[in-house]
Amino acid sequence: MNMALTPKQLGRRIAEQRKRKGYSQQDMARFLQIPRSSVAQIELGNRSVTVIELMKLSEALSFSIDKFLSKEYKIPEEAVLAEETAVEYKVIRVSEPVLNVEKFRNVLLYILERCAGKPNVGETVLYMLLYFSDFNYYEIYEEHLTGAEYRKLPFGPVPQKFNAVINHMMESGQLQRLKTDYHGFPQTRHLPMEKPDLTGLKASEIEVVNRVIELMSDWPQAMITRYTHKDLPWEVTDEGNAISYELAFYRELPYSVRVYDENEE
Repeated sequence: MNMALTPKQLGRRIAEQRKRKGYSQQDMARFLQIPRSSVAQIELGNRSVTVIELMKLSEALSFSIDKFLSKEYKIPEEAVLAEETAVEYKVIRVSEPVLNVEKFRNVLLYILERCAGKPNVGETVLYMLLYFSDFNYYEIYEEHLTGAEYRKLPFGPVPQKFNAVINHMMESGQLQRLKTDYHGFPQTRHLPMEKPDLTGLKASEIEVVNRVIELMSDWPQAMITRYTHKDLPWEVTDEGNAISYELAFYRELPYSVRVYDENEE
């Protein structure tokens, strides 16, 4: 199929037409006989649409394929209004991440308390344990855990303001930073000098962090790096940019940690 549209443009049009018709992603998944996560990937522009799927979509969403694929195609005004309303709702429902320094410090101390003695847990692995704790919690509860912002760098996601928090913790005697060697490569390690204060953490937050630690903390650095690089939020973000927490809702197994109800989008 020769289309002038990019996959992202096509996906956006499909999402807009679906919302205009009042269908959920799960509705489209049942109609196309594909997983809901595949519909999400189509709408993100990360999965191509087959000719048969496009024909089924045109039937379900009542559009002409020729017009729909035309660059001159205009989004119906009511669809634009619906999308703007949905965006406003999202802003109210989920705020932009704002770093809670106290919570970040105690989550960091808790992870170090459990993992600092493991030879693979240098600074890079620590970044990834924090990243999955934050993004997994957000996917499940639609709330921020520490509120840290992560940027995509070549080796993985990096929490912003990490060094500022670490330097303050070292100055106050809460942890030490060491330079060591790991399989012939230099490694930065952190040792906790005091116990975390867990009174400010909910049971659900500790549970999510524990699951991340139990799953990943024994993996070699190369393994956890490969795994992280296939997590959709990191994978679809341009290098150097902040990774949107909203992308956690488009994950597929084995990365998705939320059990979605059939009626959820």
